Amino acid sequence: MLVPPEATIRQALAAINAARSQLALVVDAERRLLGTLSDGDIRRALLGDATLDDAVAPWMNSRPKVAHDGNRPEDILAMMRVHGMHRLPILDASSRVVGLSSVDDFLQSPERQSPVVIMAGGLGSRLNELTRDRPKPMLPVGGRPILETIIDRFVAQGFRDIWLAVNYRAEVIVNHFGDGVAFGARIRYLREEKRLGTAGALSLLPRDLAHPVVVSNADLLTSLDCGALVDAHCAARAEATMAVREQEHAIPFGVVTESEGRVLRIEEKPSQQILVNAGVYVLEPSAIRLVPDDTYYDMPQLLDELIRRERTVFCHRIDGYWLDIGRRADYERAQNEFGTQ
Repeated sequence: MLVPPEATIRQALAAINAARSQLALVVDAERRLLGTLSDGDIRRALLGDATLDDAVAPWMNSRPKVAHDGNRPEDILAMMRVHGMHRLPILDASSRVVGLSSVDDFLQSPERQSPVVIMAGGLGSRLNELTRDRPKPMLPVGGRPILETIIDRFVAQGFRDIWLAVNYRAEVIVNHFGDGVAFGARIRYLREEKRLGTAGALSLLPRDLAHPVVVSNADLLTSLDCGALVDAHCAARAEATMAVREQEHAIPFGVVTESEGRVLRIEEKPSQQILVNAGVYVLEPSAIRLVPDDTYYDMPQLLDELIRRERTVFCHRIDGYWLDIGRRADYERAQNEFGTQ
């Protein structure tokens, strides 16, 4: 699929047919991308005054859309979908071609049987005027809604059965995503007639679930491998698994260690590594059946109930990028960090 700029249209057609790629990449001697030539470009050239023996350079697209080898798979998929492309050249930092990504690469990823529930019904009240006309998950980051990035991440990892729990400004979400076909997913909706907390909407799911369910907050931007999370849950034979991450917690005072009133040690403003809830869970259907109907119910209540019943609640440590957009400062940070990745 790689051809030099002096190659003929006939040679480019042969390269396209041999690679079954529908796209020839025009490169220099160092494999730096100069342009692309699709079968559509070739048809337009031949309908003009070109012949099969003309060089490809005058007919190539010299400003093609590209991705880079550091881009996340879900971002590459999103770029192809936004621009209506089926294939996208992948370049290294020196603009050398290192691959050609195809929509089929994502559609052929192993499909996960676990459905996903994304809790998108919150008010986002801490973001004030930003959420007056739209729910927080529909705020743009990197040129598209937060929720769209989350859904693309799940689709790229093989999760295509997605439920969106909606309440505040639900029509904004429903009108954008519809049935999910345009996003490579099957999207259905859990409509909260009143606010049901971070777990209450799970009572609206069908009762005949056959696989563990992934539950995610709708204001998280993360590189979490949710497939690995499900695998860890199943390996632990847990009733519920929560993703957790290490967070450094600075204590703004001197910490005193004592024994029977005798001071043993004073540590000035120490930092501690603590585990915090990352907002993504895997739940067995039997755990979901414990969620009461039509009741405001938060996820910690469900986990506490499982622990009280001596069911296995497992935690799975995660690394990588993670940002919870709860405050205005978090949203501004997302624009600076995630939007440019």
